[in-house]
Amino acid sequence: MDRDIIKKEITKLVLEELKYSRLLFQDYSKIPVSISARHLHLCREDLDALFGKGYELTFNRNISQPGQFASNEKVTLISEKNRIENVRILGPLRNRTQVELSKSETRLLGIKPFVRSSGDLKNTPGLILEGPKGRITLKEGVIIPDRHIHMTPKDAENYGVEDGQRVEVKVEGRKGGVLSNVTIRVSSRYKLDFHIDTDDANAFFINNGDMLEIIK
Repeated sequence: MDRDIIKKEITKLVLEELKYSRLLFQDYSKIPVSISARHLHLCREDLDALFGKGYELTFNRNISQPGQFASNEKVTLISEKNRIENVRILGPLRNRTQVELSKSETRLLGIKPFVRSSGDLKNTPGLILEGPKGRITLKEGVIIPDRHIHMTPKDAENYGVEDGQRVEVKVEGRKGGVLSNVTIRVSSRYKLDFHIDTDDANAFFINNGDMLEIIK
């Protein structure tokens, strides 16, 4: 047999063995973390009001979940007490407008926060949104997003958890501890990722990409 063919076959076998070894010994107790800074999602009607009729968000960069992106567009959040400028809009558009902040940011604005899952907006605070073409008064829709882990159904099987289950996540290090009330969210549209806000990240000295341990 030709030496080049033999070499290719050996290389193929080695690569397959390495792939199998990684799968065999993959640690299904650790998850990657992404820190979510303040941002908002807009519905079509509110985007039109803030940026002009028929305006479309423009792409800046991809974010951790497939199909979602950070846009170039930003707005100002205004309350009776204060304002926060340059808050980035994430795409694509949603059915309802939702503003996601940390506890520190709601304190700055002087509004009473509610920790909610994405989309659970009933009876949450509102504020004024200001864009380049106008303002809108949001009656509700400001939340502190709950700690959550995005998983595919296969991920959930591998980690031994279910959609909606609450788990804890352990953080090592000098400022380590345990993050409780972490919600598992399962969908074929998701990519494995643990989302926390900037307050949690700062308190525990967590960086983007850190691998943290799930405690069930």
